[in-house]
Amino acid sequence: MRQTIKLLASLTICYAAAFFSVLFSGASRSDWYASLAKPVFMPPDWLFGPVWTLLYGMMAISLFLVWKRKLDRPGGKAACVVFLAQLIVNAIWSPVFFGLKMPGLALIVIIILWLLIFLTVALFGKLSRLGAWLLVPYLAWVTFATVLNGSILHLN
Repeated sequence: MRQTIKLLASLTICYAAAFFSVLFSGASRSDWYASLAKPVFMPPDWLFGPVWTLLYGMMAISLFLVWKRKLDRPGGKAACVVFLAQLIVNAIWSPVFFGLKMPGLALIVIIILWLLIFLTVALFGKLSRLGAWLLVPYLAWVTFATVLNGSILHLN
């Protein structure tokens, strides 16, 4: 029963970050964002929702794998703190980019996010190989998103 609660809490924590991000960025997204010049390699808008939904699920499972048995191991608590830090920075990016309409500041935020994800993968790797590997697609997607953010900033 305790493991089920930890899994549900992990899912809730990760999807709450997604909800926060959408809540504070969605309304202002349409007109301003549509007017921006975008790079030719920009994926269609409909792709972002499914990709992020999958990534948040993988992040939650990753957190659960470390949380369920590894918190008492050396580095376990620190790894979870870094995970939560990257999740907070993740939740901040969309409001900065879409809500504040500041792609330059958003680029700084996403670079910090990338570094925190990289650190999380390294720390989780010492505690749960699967937990670390589940974050690799997230790191790859944020790498791509960083290039997109930089390209949009450059083009506008």
